[in-house]
Amino acid sequence: MPRSVNHVASRARRKKMLKSAKGYWGRRKNVWTVAKNAVEKGWSYAYRDRKAKKRDFRKLWIARINAGTRAHGMSYSRFMGQLKKSDIELDRKVLADLAMNHPDAFKAIVEKLK
Repeated sequence: MPRSVNHVASRARRKKMLKSAKGYWGRRKNVWTVAKNAVEKGWSYAYRDRKAKKRDFRKLWIARINAGTRAHGMSYSRFMGQLKKSDIELDRKVLADLAMNHPDAFKAIVEKLK
């Protein structure tokens, strides 16, 4: 009895992978094994960098808050400690935005904590 092979599913699987490789250069876009390796590596980079993006933004927000607080004579760590004690629930993203784009509002927060 001949072996049963599901060509429909395997072709669909390959087409899906080659569609993901669209825009790649050279054999990476149309040769199955090369494209599969390139796409899988790209997916692993994407997964890794979604995590790294969160770390990078947190670092950026901390740097901006630190610059804003030092302009008003306070350190970042003292500022964040006082913020927690006084039950002001603003996260770093909002505080960094205030420090950059609304310095008067940020100054009012720093003055309240002093």
